[in-house]
Amino acid sequence: MDDRRSTDDKPYDGDGRDNGPDTGQDNGPGDGRHHPGPAVPAHPSVLDSVVVYAAGAVCRRRARVAVPPGGRLRLTGLPRVLDGRTLRARVLDAPPGTAVTEARLEPVAELRTTAELPDLRRELNDARESESAVRERHRLVLTAIAETASLRAVPPQRRHGDPHRRTPADAWLELADFVDERLAGLHRRAEALTRELELAEHRTEVLTDRLERASTADPARPVETSATVLLTLTTPTTPDETPADTADSTTANTTDLHIEVEYGVPAARWVPAYRLSYRQGSDTGRLVLRASVAQQTGEDWTGVRLALSTADLERRTDLPRLRSLRIGRSQPAPPPSGWREPPAGLADLFTGYDAPGPRPEPRRRGPLAVAAATPPFLAAPVAAAAPVAPAAPGGPRFGGVLSADEPLPPPPGFAGYGAPPPPPLPQPGGPAPAPVLARRARAGGAAPGPGAAKAAGSTNATSTSTSTADTPGSPEAPPAPDAALLDYPSLVLAGPDEPAARRGILRPPAPRTSFERTGAALPPLPLPRHAVPPRVSAGSFDHRFDAAAPADIPSDGTWHTVTIDEIPVSVRPEYVTVPSVEEKVYGTLVIANRTDRAVLAGPVEVTVDDEFLLTAALPTLAPGGLRRLGTGVTESIEVARRTELRESTTGMLNSSTVLDHRVHVELANRLGHTVTVEVRERVPVASDAEIRIEERADWHAPAVSSPDCPPSTRLWRVELPPGGRAELDGGYQIRIPAGKAIVGGNRRN
Repeated sequence: MDDRRSTDDKPYDGDGRDNGPDTGQDNGPGDGRHHPGPAVPAHPSVLDSVVVYAAGAVCRRRARVAVPPGGRLRLTGLPRVLDGRTLRARVLDAPPGTAVTEARLEPVAELRTTAELPDLRRELNDARESESAVRERHRLVLTAIAETASLRAVPPQRRHGDPHRRTPADAWLELADFVDERLAGLHRRAEALTRELELAEHRTEVLTDRLERASTADPARPVETSATVLLTLTTPTTPDETPADTADSTTANTTDLHIEVEYGVPAARWVPAYRLSYRQGSDTGRLVLRASVAQQTGEDWTGVRLALSTADLERRTDLPRLRSLRIGRSQPAPPPSGWREPPAGLADLFTGYDAPGPRPEPRRRGPLAVAAATPPFLAAPVAAAAPVAPAAPGGPRFGGVLSADEPLPPPPGFAGYGAPPPPPLPQPGGPAPAPVLARRARAGGAAPGPGAAKAAGSTNATSTSTSTADTPGSPEAPPAPDAALLDYPSLVLAGPDEPAARRGILRPPAPRTSFERTGAALPPLPLPRHAVPPRVSAGSFDHRFDAAAPADIPSDGTWHTVTIDEIPVSVRPEYVTVPSVEEKVYGTLVIANRTDRAVLAGPVEVTVDDEFLLTAALPTLAPGGLRRLGTGVTESIEVARRTELRESTTGMLNSSTVLDHRVHVELANRLGHTVTVEVRERVPVASDAEIRIEERADWHAPAVSSPDCPPSTRLWRVELPPGGRAELDGGYQIRIPAGKAIVGGNRRN
């Protein structure tokens, strides 16, 4: 997407008026003056829907406009931090033949008066002015205190021959009384001003904190930059219409167009949350899906259709390509690489620019000057850059910081379209060309990576390898530029200030640095308790959840809870006890997902019989899955466990040692309804075939082993009526041959 301003655009102030010198009159073709086109009308857009992904969001705005004269219009209201690579536009419910042919982002400077700033900003400005005035008054009082305290009676200078004078004690005392009275009044004023200054500072701190937490959609400064999108439309015309008739008919046409603009914003994220309501005696429950959403995109999401997705916006979508391997001299023709010969006359493109002579040497600037040239709303998130190698001799071209006036290094693989071709490929079994050896020497002998392989293939027809040309039946390989040069929308044209070898050549833009993306990403937020990021809990699958009602989420960068939908689940209460570890009974809710939607991991507020019970961590529940949710210790169900060990010998000559373990468990239900209790015990697992273990109980092993229930676990399931009791007896025998028994090591529980 080309974000540069076209030559026929005039300055625009955001209200649809033309600020250029055009008077709207046609002076004829022979007056020798420039005749700009008509003003491009501006139309407001309304945010309609938002899809929040694991990181970032996709927003859709809609506008209802009349058919613009000339097929060009502007849409306002876009945020400043949108990703320009994701900008798309289309026409909805339009006559056949109407389409968007170009969508271009343009910055617009907006001047805000004091009355247009938010009330919180005005209150903060007033509070700062009041604090400054009180601080100045406090400083003046402290200065007056210091000057008054320094007042001293100075006797006159005694001349030679003058007699001694009596000290005027009354004057000294009057001066002391005056100083004391004056200091007492000043100290009272200073104390009052100190309290007033503390209150003013506190009010300023409170307003500053409120402003930092406020929405970033409100204007914060008198002059701000906003984003607009310039659209170029095509409208249907008849073949016999002239251009003048077409313009008149387009102007007179009152058909409204529904235009939708889609763009991505990086500063948004969400995590799932739930509320589970259950009534005792019922086998179903209400699981309400809620979401904690945070966004700082520069626009408030008010009354939007909200959807949540676990997908990643930056994931790859291209399919891997597996090339065939053939044995023999005849090879298939290579696919076209996209290489085009440079146009004729490229060297004379900037002849007129160089005619006046060399330009004066500009003042060298730091690396931060590069970021200042890019508007903040055009800064797009990019993947994390690879670690930069240490700077090598030879200037910043081989590492280190690149200054704003330093020419950019050529991209890996090829310098650009129209640049000289790279050196030829090294032949198998033959010596590598000198430039290749030099590059390997600078790289320390490292093996070439994928970029080097692509660079090796970037040769023209005159530098094709000799062995390929001599081999009969082998097609000639065309030049293959680097993959970065095939991304045509992102390529930029080297201007006249570039070195002569790069002028007029298309090349990838310089990678954006971290300071260019300041404010475009959401600041780090602590996750709510028990919250899990959606990409972690979703696993290999992606899910989308659409909100049942419009939502409001301000752009303040904090978590906001939004109700999304209700998921019907089946709930069955059960109780679990492991008396060998702890003689307590824990309550659980067995939740079964009978829908075709997944339930992601997150915090859940459990409500039983309209009474809040606790907040627990709900695990991920796939469609058709079954999970347990613990609700804590149930004091109304009692459990007790006793064990007994008997050791004896058996067999001829007492050749085997028998360890008889007996387990006795007692349960008592003090609740007013029937409960199901699962008792978990364990048996040893033999690692020697000669050691036998015989179980003596009606327990059973778990159907599927898990970290909570390993294969050695044994289960009892008992139903207890209200006030009922149950006794469970179990045990096992361990038969150990005499040669494998440990003396004194058999008495263990």
